[in-house]
Amino acid sequence: MSGTVNPRLVGVGVGPGDPDLVTYRAVRVLREATVVFVPVSDGHGPYGPAPGSPSPTDRPGTATGAGAGPPGRAEVTVRAHVDHDRIVTLPFRMAGDADYLGPARAVAAALRGETTGTTDGAPDGGPPGTLAGPATAPDTGSGSGITVAFATIGDPNLYSTFTALAAAVRTLLPDVELDTVPGITAMQDLAARSGTVLAHGAETLALLPLTAGVDAYRSAVAGFDTVVAYKGGRALPAVRGVLADAARLDGPAGHAVYGAALGLPEQDIRPAADLEPGETGPYLSTVLATRRARWPR
Repeated sequence: MSGTVNPRLVGVGVGPGDPDLVTYRAVRVLREATVVFVPVSDGHGPYGPAPGSPSPTDRPGTATGAGAGPPGRAEVTVRAHVDHDRIVTLPFRMAGDADYLGPARAVAAALRGETTGTTDGAPDGGPPGTLAGPATAPDTGSGSGITVAFATIGDPNLYSTFTALAAAVRTLLPDVELDTVPGITAMQDLAARSGTVLAHGAETLALLPLTAGVDAYRSAVAGFDTVVAYKGGRALPAVRGVLADAARLDGPAGHAVYGAALGLPEQDIRPAADLEPGETGPYLSTVLATRRARWPR
C-alpha cells in the first residue's frame, strides 16, 4: 500500500555494562523508540539471579506477566540514559531449550502497535503478555512509523540474544525491517582496562565461547596469536590448564588476563595466573590470552 512504513526492529548494543561506553547513536535510538525491550532472565539458566540476590518477583513493565528477577545489566545501562516510560523487560528462559518464540510474540505485538511500554499484568482480563494499550511512536519530526528497540549487552551481531530473537520475530511479522547499532564488546573493554594489546601487525586473533568446548579452545590457543574466550566462568580451571600447558599463562611465551563484571562495582580483573587452580567465575567472564609477555608492564 502506498505510503505504508514497515515497522522496524533495532538491536542496540549497549556495551559490557558501563553506561559511559554507550554510543551517541545508541542513546538516540533508545530515546526515540516507540518501545524499548530489555532482556532479563526468567530465573533459569546462566543468566539467572546471582547467589544472594532477591528471588524473582513480578515487576511492572514485564512483557510476559511472568516472574522476573532483579534488573539485568542491559536494563540498568539503558536506564542510565533513558527516562521515558516505554521500557519493557522481556524475560528469557536460557536453560535447556531456550525460548525465543514467547518473547518474539511480545516484540511482534509492539511492532504491530498493540502494546505500550508499561503494564501491571494483563489488562481487562486479557492473556499474559498483553500490555496496556496501543503503542504510539513519539513525535521526532521524522515521519517514521513504529520503531522497537531491543537493548543487548555488548554488540547485537556478536553472540547476542538479538540474532535468534529477530529471526523469531520475522517468522511472525515477515515485513519487519531489521537494523542494528554496534556496541563496545567485552574483549575491547577488558583489553583497555587491563592494558592488553589485542593484536598488532600481522598477529592473528580468535574469539570463541567456552560453550564450544575445551578442545576448541585448545585448538585456538595452538593456532592463534591472541585468543579471546567468552562465557567461560565454569570452565576457568580447564582454561587455566590449557594456557599453562602452552606456557601462555604468564611468561615469555604469553600472558593471559581474566575479567568479569566489567565497569560494575564488583568488577574483577586480574592476571589469569592469579586464579586458583579450581576457581570458577560468573557465566559472563572473559579471558584474553596473547603470545607476548605482559605489556605494558
